[in-house]
Amino acid sequence: MTPPGSHVRPVARGGADAETFAEMASRGQTVLADKVIEKIAGQVARDESPAVGSSGGFLGIGAHADLSARPKARVELSGNIATLSVEVGLVYPVPLRQATEAIRRRISTRVTELTGVQVRQVDIQVSWLTTRADTAGGRKLL
Repeated sequence: MTPPGSHVRPVARGGADAETFAEMASRGQTVLADKVIEKIAGQVARDESPAVGSSGGFLGIGAHADLSARPKARVELSGNIATLSVEVGLVYPVPLRQATEAIRRRISTRVTELTGVQVRQVDIQVSWLTTRADTAGGRKLL
């Protein structure tokens, strides 16, 4: 039995004979927690797209744009199928529709490749837009 909030990666049977499959089945199983899939999705969004995250604040209040932070991701697993929600920030100017579609495709592909979980849907929420000058730190000139 798997613990709540985890996923068991199925063993592929394609091309394996019965003896090989029996040997693979005796090795055990890989269990992935929801948090693992969330972190993979956030890291893929950060590393392989223009999406960035936010940092700082307390209980979501006072958070600010951070170009080095990983976007937040949540996952809902139903068997071997995942629905992901990712909250991102983008550096403006960027075509939002094209950027979110590219992020969606990339997360779906990479999470499936890395975990074996089929990603059915990726919801992208653009929480903020910023310019590179806004995140440089320091004082703003009035």
